[in-house]
Amino acid sequence: MNKVIVLICLAATLLLSGCDTAPQKENSLIYTYAPRSILVIPPMNNSVDVNASYTFMSTLSRPLAEKGYYVFPVAVIDNFLKENGLPTPAEMNGIALDKIQQHIGADAVLYVSIDDWGQKFQLVSSVTVVRATLTMVDTATGTEIWKARVSGSDSNSNSNQQGGGIAGAILSAVVSQIANSLQDNTYELSRQATTRTVAADLPKGPYRLEAEAAMGAK
Repeated sequence: MNKVIVLICLAATLLLSGCDTAPQKENSLIYTYAPRSILVIPPMNNSVDVNASYTFMSTLSRPLAEKGYYVFPVAVIDNFLKENGLPTPAEMNGIALDKIQQHIGADAVLYVSIDDWGQKFQLVSSVTVVRATLTMVDTATGTEIWKARVSGSDSNSNSNQQGGGIAGAILSAVVSQIANSLQDNTYELSRQATTRTVAADLPKGPYRLEAEAAMGAK
């Protein structure tokens, strides 16, 4: 009987140890495919703000370039695609990868989906949110090689307003919401969130590695 119990325990131990595999390094495929140039396609906008797509896109080029990748000029590419019969981001996101590689020569394409965007007004507070998903795909094989989520929020709560009680808080909230509606801070929030995400999640690109090696800082 004791022998049976020992065998059961041993089998359970082996089974558990088999499940305890080393975690896969996220986004490891970008090391394998090692793109040098990135084409940013105008984002798909799933929010109600019609300006979200191009506002967010304007915040992408600098952090990608600072990370060491060549980024095709987003305004030039946007105009090029529009002049070739693709007037909307939805149509641009449907371009076949072989066409991108053939006509533009990008090693990878960065697709963006804007999941949430803009100011959300509540009774005594408001919050500005920016949420998007970045997906990088190798143009030669169609393989997804990197993915990250951008998220930022900026709340403006008046619940702790001193003086005037709830009436004072509501009045303060109304004034604050009017002021916020006149000043759109989604660009700055998007810029900060995008820079933070790319700096933390995207591996260094070839141009930054080469520059560091040249300076002896590798």
